[in-house]
Amino acid sequence: MKKGIEHGPLIWKILNEIRESSRFKNSKQFIQHGKTSVYMHSVSVAYMSCYIAEKYNLSVDYYSLITGALLHDYFLYDWHDKEDGHKRPHGFYHPSAALANAERDFEINSRTKNIIKRHMFPLTPIPPVCLEGWVVCIADKICSTKETIKRH
Repeated sequence: MKKGIEHGPLIWKILNEIRESSRFKNSKQFIQHGKTSVYMHSVSVAYMSCYIAEKYNLSVDYYSLITGALLHDYFLYDWHDKEDGHKRPHGFYHPSAALANAERDFEINSRTKNIIKRHMFPLTPIPPVCLEGWVVCIADKICSTKETIKRH
């Protein structure tokens, strides 16, 4: 089975909604890991999250799962640029920045907020409280590792 293929149409529906009504497209200009843009990383995390949920037959809210996965890194700055003025270290700070941007640009539910705020566990000390948060947390680690290794 390909990554998240069963929910591919829903991923694209939500992605188009997000892209058309926000600054999400701007994330194409920022590199996340290796040579992968924040935009492509977020799409990959959405697919990987759905793949994990499908593979293990998890009872998740797919709309929240996908929305949270797409917006988990919605921080909208180049974290590699030390002169940019964003708070450091990025790994600890960016979930709060992503959540602030998401809350400003969208109406998101508490599950989606938890996904965004807690996706960096255990780097950030408070774990996700919902299953969707755990799935995105794991999917993010898998995608980040692949993107970082692929660079080399």
